[in-house]
Amino acid sequence: MDIHELWPELAWIEDDDLRAKTTKTWELALERSVLTGEDLQRIPFTLKAGPDLKVSFMAHKRAVVHVAQESALTMIEFFGDDLPIDLDVVIAGAILADVGKLLEYELDENGRSVQGAYGKYVRHPFSGVSLAEECGVPAPVLHIIAAHAAEGDLIKRTTEAYIVHHADFMTFLPFKERLVV
Repeated sequence: MDIHELWPELAWIEDDDLRAKTTKTWELALERSVLTGEDLQRIPFTLKAGPDLKVSFMAHKRAVVHVAQESALTMIEFFGDDLPIDLDVVIAGAILADVGKLLEYELDENGRSVQGAYGKYVRHPFSGVSLAEECGVPAPVLHIIAAHAAEGDLIKRTTEAYIVHHADFMTFLPFKERLVV
């Protein structure tokens, strides 16, 4: 499966070099993963929401990118120069935030995604940074990958990292902690 087919949102990154490095990171992750692009279209996006979750990894990830982009555009519209935001960094960071999960997850004998041995030691923010850095992704985007999950609560986030962090959690927590009435 072509990366641009998996990630049409790559076209939103205006900087050619950043788009190429973001694409290369996904290609490298798929090359090293037991998962395929087709697997990402069917496996649940998280291991923390229980067995009934039907939302796929790619549905969640693409929603995060869309929410992050729209949030950034709204903030740019209302805050302008008072809160500078690099939209390319937001989009690349959102696309790459969970790329490390491709090394963290394995498939069990029934084809279900589970945390693999590597993932028990190295969570996806760390493996994602490693993959992206190997592909030459710039530090502001590496920061988003590192800071998007709970590990980021221990450091000071950039504006772009806050946007991706909140886009990720607002599309995750309702599945994990929703009140059913």
